[in-house]
Amino acid sequence: MIDLITILGPTASGKTSLAVALAYRLHSEIISADSRQFYRGMDIGTGKDLSEYYINGVHIPYHLIDIRDAGYKYNLFEYQKDFKQCYEDIRSRSMIPILCGGSGLYIESVLKGYKLVDVPENKELRASLQHKSLQELETLLRSYKTLHNTTDIDTAQRAIRAIEIAEYSRHFPVEKIESSPIKSLIVGVSIDRDLRRTKISERLKKRIDEGMIDEVRKILSSGVLPEDLIYYGLEYKYVTEYVIGKMSYDTMITSLEIAIHQFAKRQMTWFRGMERRGLKINWLDVQMPMDEKIDCIIHWLHTEE
Repeated sequence: MIDLITILGPTASGKTSLAVALAYRLHSEIISADSRQFYRGMDIGTGKDLSEYYINGVHIPYHLIDIRDAGYKYNLFEYQKDFKQCYEDIRSRSMIPILCGGSGLYIESVLKGYKLVDVPENKELRASLQHKSLQELETLLRSYKTLHNTTDIDTAQRAIRAIEIAEYSRHFPVEKIESSPIKSLIVGVSIDRDLRRTKISERLKKRIDEGMIDEVRKILSSGVLPEDLIYYGLEYKYVTEYVIGKMSYDTMITSLEIAIHQFAKRQMTWFRGMERRGLKINWLDVQMPMDEKIDCIIHWLHTEE
């Protein structure tokens, strides 16, 4: 019995519109698995596109979007706990929830029932690490554990958080979430690399035109520190560095475009890793007509059941 449908894919693959169309057909609701759409006010840079959740005049309910203020460092432990609450609520209303996003770690954590721990902030440890380079932090983190998750070392702040968790776990018992694996039909949206690059470039231009730089200025003016906004990476990292004068406009655009392309490549690497780790992903080509995609998913759903 399928208990969940998961729609995943790299950035710019149109997975949200697919999830919305599917939710409309199945009279269901969507749970987000996008690690940056949790934050209020971070709209353009994360591509929330909340208007996409309306189809044929119907609003499709969504969950785990806009649940924390910008500047907060929402973690995987909290996500798993919040996901479980949303998932059980939707299931209690006799619907199959639709999990949608591109954050492979978050998706895999709930599908496989990762046993996670809750670790408090260690300000003294963070202060002692803040001037170390990313390479130095990676070396230190490797002294604690084998690195299975390269997102731990995407930025210095993420590496520091990973070290914080590893150090705490050495000395204290930690709260754990006990979650069971979920039987999910997993659907991946496949997009040709050249088409993906074109869409990423077009979307970046659109976001700049829509006011992404002003959005970052507004968040900073609300009291969020630059380093806390940089923590979120990609658009918020490079646009913040431009706004505070660390890089030129042209350098920001070029660097950001390269970073997004690299991010999409890492997403696909993670999804392929999920397949190697035993999760079957049914791939659909991005250019397939929407109705055909939905029909394929419905067919797979009935086949799996």
